[in-house]
Amino acid sequence: MPELLILSKQADTYRSLLEAAQLPDLHILDGAQAGNFALAEIVFGEPDLIRAHLPDLRGLKWAQSTWAGVEPLLDASLRRDYVLSNARGVFGGLMSEFVLAYLLLHERKVLQRFAAQQEARWDATLTGTLRGKTIGLLGVGSIGAELARTARFFEMKVRGHTRASQDCEYVDEYFQAGQLPDFASGLDYLVSSLPATPETRRVVDAALLARLPAHALFINVGRGSAVDEVALIAALQSGALAGAVLDVFEQEPLPPAHPFWTTPNLMITSHTSAPSFPVQIARLFVENYLRYAEGQPVKYRVDFERGY
Repeated sequence: MPELLILSKQADTYRSLLEAAQLPDLHILDGAQAGNFALAEIVFGEPDLIRAHLPDLRGLKWAQSTWAGVEPLLDASLRRDYVLSNARGVFGGLMSEFVLAYLLLHERKVLQRFAAQQEARWDATLTGTLRGKTIGLLGVGSIGAELARTARFFEMKVRGHTRASQDCEYVDEYFQAGQLPDFASGLDYLVSSLPATPETRRVVDAALLARLPAHALFINVGRGSAVDEVALIAALQSGALAGAVLDVFEQEPLPPAHPFWTTPNLMITSHTSAPSFPVQIARLFVENYLRYAEGQPVKYRVDFERGY
């Protein structure tokens, strides 16, 4: 009977959900007992907590992350003798809500209207519209594909920049390595959902930002390492870019003295774009456990070398 250890700040909630699922031949260990770490064949939880106890998990065969990003477990100095799977297919809808909220806020001049209301000033300037605009998606995995579907609903043109996958029916045009300048040229919106890998580090640099029109809006819901912070600040300060919405950063929490806090036309959302709801994540674990118990490969396995 496989032994499961839950390493999460919401461990009690996850335990209740998994017990209610009545998974066959699975015993859930008590995480409060240190001796149970060596017994665990399966671990379910947050990557930072799993990393902290990795040396003690001597019997570990499979770890299911509750996050999409698994950076704490990718350090080359750490052991890799187990299967690691992350949370995919559950954040796309939440990310789409977030991105569309800020696109609409930008186009419909929501903050401008509210400021006018506070001043008792009638503001009848025309708004923009999403329809007919072009959105560029850096990354077209499960999150990017859902963003593409939502963008198409609003009759936007969709470009995708991807390393490999080109199977999303909602992307009008794909671009790959070496085509970043063409991909970015003329975009109205640029959205990054890229993971943190050596290849994606600071891909949003001065050269890429310079290809965007001055009216463009940049949104980052992937990882902060994909952005050259100095280049982005310069673009916003000079007016070369209309605005940016950043949910993720190289250093989190963002230090109080960081220049992002005072950069014009920049909105900071403190890594809140797609929270992990236990019911959804538990459902993913249940599906993967049933595959694991039957000897089938688990879904969303992470390649330690590629980083996702």
